[in-house]
Amino acid sequence: MKTKHITYTTQGTCSKLIDVTADENDVIQQVFFLGGCNGNLQGVSKLVCGQKIDDVIPKINGIRCGAKGTSCPDQLCRALEQLKNAPLEG
Repeated sequence: MKTKHITYTTQGTCSKLIDVTADENDVIQQVFFLGGCNGNLQGVSKLVCGQKIDDVIPKINGIRCGAKGTSCPDQLCRALEQLKNAPLEG
């Protein structure tokens, strides 16, 4: 199975990086956050794994964290948008 992978540097959130992998059909295989609210981000990761990128983005796009203009789920959307255009590996 071919996959695509990126490491995305977040902006405006407590998490610093998002490492995400999807298969050749744009189904999310793995999501890891560096930093942020560990329990919540583990939950987000588990919920999106196995889902198609285009199904996840509209559900979590634009979520805000407090007064911040973004959130870790919103930043995951930015990462997923980049991942859609990443080259396949393997």
